[in-house]
Amino acid sequence: MLQLPAWFEIGSLIVLTLILVGDLLLVIKRPHVPSFRESTLWVVFYVALALIFAGMMFWLGDAEHGGQFLAGWLTEYSLSIDNLFVFVIIMAKFAVPRKLQQEVLMVGIIIALVLRGIFILLGASLIENFSWVFYIFGAWLVWTAIQQVRGDHEDDDKDTFIVRILRKRVRLTDEYDGVKLRTVIDGKKFFTPMLIVFVAIGTTDLLFALDSIPAIFGITQSPFIVFTANVFALMGLRQLYFLLGGLLERLEYLKYGIAFILAFIGVKLVFHAMHENELPFINGGEHIEWVPEINTWMSLGVIVAAMVVATVASLIKARADAKSRGHKLMDEVPHFTSDIPTHEKSSSHEG
Repeated sequence: MLQLPAWFEIGSLIVLTLILVGDLLLVIKRPHVPSFRESTLWVVFYVALALIFAGMMFWLGDAEHGGQFLAGWLTEYSLSIDNLFVFVIIMAKFAVPRKLQQEVLMVGIIIALVLRGIFILLGASLIENFSWVFYIFGAWLVWTAIQQVRGDHEDDDKDTFIVRILRKRVRLTDEYDGVKLRTVIDGKKFFTPMLIVFVAIGTTDLLFALDSIPAIFGITQSPFIVFTANVFALMGLRQLYFLLGGLLERLEYLKYGIAFILAFIGVKLVFHAMHENELPFINGGEHIEWVPEINTWMSLGVIVAAMVVATVASLIKARADAKSRGHKLMDEVPHFTSDIPTHEKSSSHEG
């Protein structure tokens, strides 16, 4: 098991907690829709912070520590972007006012951190006591990859079972009252649509945690690296939501890149399980030595290549589609701080 200095692990967790608390207080004290420039600066800051953290792991640990963190962070970051796409659908479906979206996203990120923390503890305990659990993790990721390719985000527009129950059993208003879950109308208490939004985002976070935690355990078995990679992947997600804006919907091939990463890590987990095999009905309970072990650097290369190819291919197609309609891509992608697309504004001015 890889070991890092205790002071570094404890200090890192304290600093990360302070940053997250500071981000939360910023949202509470100054609720607003961040500008494109503000969103860009925050995303760059969080990415730079993750790279500095990786550099410290190279320095205090070794290349294996740093490589595992980078591969884990990139994997979780790609899955978080997919999670973000579903957040966009939820926001649109429940017509969440733009001025409230920061608070909603922050709550979603906190829920995601709590759920992933729980799954990390459970996963680490399972791995320590049952090596065969890698077979299950691997099979789950391969199945998830297949579902990712076969399905699309249209299914995410449907209400979950819990949301349907709430709609039937709970008295809801039609209007939001800030981020309040309950409000009073004519002396009677009602729940606001914000309750449904939080439940929808929470259940979404749960489903993504089921995919993301097995995925990163396929890269490292260090609970510290698993947790910090998840924290860094989720930090800045709120600003990334506003930065990407409508461009997120144009990343058509992103799901294929994510599916490839999940399938690759799933196969890697199965190979690892076979190499460490102790199940009596497989190879007589003996380790399967001929099975290749995929190292951290190969994993990192595959993850980066998959995301770059998927993103570039998506942008090329989106640009070609926009050109066929007589527009530039960025003219068709309104930023969340804009009321209408640029090309529509220019048309209205011309009229």
